[in-house]
Amino acid sequence: MTLDQLRIFVEVAEHGHVTRAAESLGMSQSAASAAIASLEGSCEIILFDRVGRGIRLTDNGRIFLREARAVLDRASMARSVLQDLAGHPGPIGIAASQTIATYWLPRRLATFQAANSRMRFNVVIRNTNEVETAIVEGEANIGLVEGPTQHPALIRQLIDHDKIVLVVSSEQPRLPLNKNGRLDLRVMKWVVRETGSGTRRGLEDLAARVGLSVNDLNIALELPSNEAVREAIEAGAGATIISRHVVASAIAAGRLTEIPIELPQREYAMVRHRDRHATLAEKALVAHLTEATSQPVSLELSENSLKVAP
Repeated sequence: MTLDQLRIFVEVAEHGHVTRAAESLGMSQSAASAAIASLEGSCEIILFDRVGRGIRLTDNGRIFLREARAVLDRASMARSVLQDLAGHPGPIGIAASQTIATYWLPRRLATFQAANSRMRFNVVIRNTNEVETAIVEGEANIGLVEGPTQHPALIRQLIDHDKIVLVVSSEQPRLPLNKNGRLDLRVMKWVVRETGSGTRRGLEDLAARVGLSVNDLNIALELPSNEAVREAIEAGAGATIISRHVVASAIAAGRLTEIPIELPQREYAMVRHRDRHATLAEKALVAHLTEATSQPVSLELSENSLKVAP
């Protein structure tokens, strides 16, 4: 069993297709198939069921996948240690949620790279849940999220705050109120991000404070990006709760109107794996990204917070 065989096995398992996995690895389909066959033959075990043109992991294959990923992760850590010792830092993998990746991170990476010209970064944009998975599975070194994380292997560190706001089109009629003169969240039309995003969680938390779930709300549209949500709101599709970073220019231009209700600040947090080796370059970047950290402000929300200011 070799590391190359394990890499091919993991790639095939993730793609569910030998040809696509081979293309991703830059090798021939026959070489990838031979590697899988050799791996299965070495222990006389079946790791994949062949179904039509695709393949699926067997129960044994799913168990082995966890171990294969763990071995590759340890090999990656060993390579990082050697690069540190040799003074040749490798690229730092960063997985960041949309608002952070678009509005918070670029300037900070630019200033860090200007002072450390040899540093390189691989940045991918995911929602909060996907960032957590990327760090746990070793696909990235540093995660930056707007929502809560749950996995016990993660170290979470506050790095900044974000103000979220409720906005509607400036041409939209008055929002519906209940008999107490407060916003009627159940009747309002909402535009939301996908499940697992920090932005959606802001709306879920607001609804929960008044005894509602997201299933009780009138979801008009579910869209995959902050910018798509903003465009839909400008077109009059409904209301949304979103980072002020995303809508500040539209509010200033008069295309969107901010509804003045009390909403909590949202945390920007860095997550890392507690058991993985951090290179010198990674430690330097972590220090750079956390140098402006301040203490969080806690705001308690209740139904009273949904009252629109006069």
